[in-house]
Amino acid sequence: MSDLIEPPTARVDVVRETLHGITLEDPYRWMEAEGEEFHHWLDGQAGHAREHLDALPHRAGLLTRIRELGGELTRYFGLAMAADRVFALVREPDARVPVLTVTEADGASRVLFDPGTVPGDGHHAIDWYVPSPDGRHVACAVSASGSEDSSIHVIDADSGALRETIPPTTRFAFLSWLEDGRSFVYHRYVEQHRLDSRSFLHQLGADPAQDTVVLARGLNPHVELTPQDRPFLVVPHGEWMLAIISHGALGPWTSEQLSDCTVYVAPRTGLADPATCSWRKVAGVADGVTAFATSHDTLYLVSHRDAPRSRVLAVPLAEPDLSRARVVVPAGERAVEGVRVVGDRLLVRDLDGGVSRMRHVPLSGGEPADLPLPVDGTILEWTTHPERPEALLLMAGWTDAPRLYRYDYDSQSLQDTGLAPRSPVDFGDVHARTLHAPARDGTPIPLTVIHHKDLELNGDNPAVLTGYGSHGLTDWAEFHPEMLAWYERGGVYAVAHLRGGGAYGREWHEAGRGERKEATITDFIDCAEHLIALGYTRPGRLAAEGASSGGIPTGGALVRRPDLWAAMAMHVPTVNATRNEFGESGPINVPEYGSVTTEEGLRALLIIDAYLRVRDGVPYPAVLLTTGLRDARVPPWQPAKLAARLQAATDSGRPVLLRVEEHGGHGAGSTRDQEQALLADVLAFVLHATDGS
Repeated sequence: MSDLIEPPTARVDVVRETLHGITLEDPYRWMEAEGEEFHHWLDGQAGHAREHLDALPHRAGLLTRIRELGGELTRYFGLAMAADRVFALVREPDARVPVLTVTEADGASRVLFDPGTVPGDGHHAIDWYVPSPDGRHVACAVSASGSEDSSIHVIDADSGALRETIPPTTRFAFLSWLEDGRSFVYHRYVEQHRLDSRSFLHQLGADPAQDTVVLARGLNPHVELTPQDRPFLVVPHGEWMLAIISHGALGPWTSEQLSDCTVYVAPRTGLADPATCSWRKVAGVADGVTAFATSHDTLYLVSHRDAPRSRVLAVPLAEPDLSRARVVVPAGERAVEGVRVVGDRLLVRDLDGGVSRMRHVPLSGGEPADLPLPVDGTILEWTTHPERPEALLLMAGWTDAPRLYRYDYDSQSLQDTGLAPRSPVDFGDVHARTLHAPARDGTPIPLTVIHHKDLELNGDNPAVLTGYGSHGLTDWAEFHPEMLAWYERGGVYAVAHLRGGGAYGREWHEAGRGERKEATITDFIDCAEHLIALGYTRPGRLAAEGASSGGIPTGGALVRRPDLWAAMAMHVPTVNATRNEFGESGPINVPEYGSVTTEEGLRALLIIDAYLRVRDGVPYPAVLLTTGLRDARVPPWQPAKLAARLQAATDSGRPVLLRVEEHGGHGAGSTRDQEQALLADVLAFVLHATDGS
């Protein structure tokens, strides 16, 4: 491949600054302005990467096989129930993006909304949706080209007609319909920036520009907010409502896997006058609330305060004094992830070293009992009916395609609904098991390894190790039929459940957070060395992969142990942490990573800043970095700066590529073709780097 054109060289303009007595040198700070020069350089990088990837000998064959495998399975997710209807996002094998469907009581299903019909450049996708309690309307968040800056489309569930549209920018699914089915509260950013966001009350048929602000900084003296805080309003059925104030980064969930939040409660009647609403603080950041559920008179909170793996507390909504809370589920060996009220029982979702478990307990109290699960894997999502004792659970394993189960209240068991079709892709010859890699401090790190069952442990197999390890998020078991293209070629895929993630709850998160982030990186390196010691692979055939905050363990391992890897694939990665808080979405990550405004915070950031650790003349492995021009979470200049620095520094002669998705963002909302092309690029890049062909 020596005839390929060299990538464009980035201009060096070193910015030196001294913070807390530490001098930092940044040769590509100018890229952060994202001006004309940067985009011209980015275009050149994109063209070079595309030429290189298209020329890889395995690429065409892999893409053909990935398309065959991906064209076999219909995917169901994003479940919700209302009245006699079940809603779901469904992507058929030949569809570019998922559509919203509704299944009626008689079992008849139909497409309710296809985002492909939305006009505009690029493609559109559904980010999330919320049906009204009576099932007559659906508020559907739609964004263009993976930007996640959503407009809300209100759909008539009877006819499928578009009732109205609220323009961008809406983020997060904290939208609650009121019981009249004709109004809802929702969160929105104001004037295209991420500060001083607000929650609004919208009446169907009203002008969105005139929506009433119901939760915002400075609106109500009982609720304290900074400009960076996001105020979310949750209005469950009953007489009460909740304010969830997020002080840090959040995932797509509205009632679990929260972090750094303050919780308030108030009577629903307070919506009539938001400025004087009598909000009462229930829990602060120190109380460690990560999930919640409500019955008509009680608030159930999952809290890790005084319980490293969390417990479930109950307080009356009328008198929510956490110091007098009743313990519904005590702390134990499992990490409690979430709770749901179903009739007069509380369903409890647990995590046991990365594997989902479930218990149920009477609301009145009693000993929690295990609910047997049909798959030893992950509860990908679960939802309950707003009025009836019903729940749906979507479960999958590393080698088990997602199945949709209904919780039967009377028999206290799970029954397969048959709604999610069985996968025609045969994974019978694929083996998945979880090992425990010894970290250098003696801590056993769960390490899931997936491969063909006849794999020889001869130390000569191509292997990809991936990991995330931030925000307390869990590396869930997910079924990807397209990965059979890798296993068929003798490939190993391994998932390191790193500290900083959520495999064992809050204590696992805290063990890899802030100034303890070095453990996330060394855990990743130790897992790689364990794979080598067991004979799965060797350094010349080992690659690493990480996305978003997964750029921290991969980037950290790249600059600390470049000799350990044949290739590194990093998708939309955070790699220049000392500059992260200066990006649009950066300030919300300060609680997780740290801030340059303090010496302690700067030292924590320097641990995870791979860009500043690159050294000239080092033989770095082959590196593939990706970015999306519409990425609202990690701006393109983050991976771009690392690409420029590595291209200038490495003396290995191995490629450093920057792959650019023009109509893409952080990954959410990608089309089927985009996902399949990216996977083919990564696997072909890894194979070429590990076997030279």
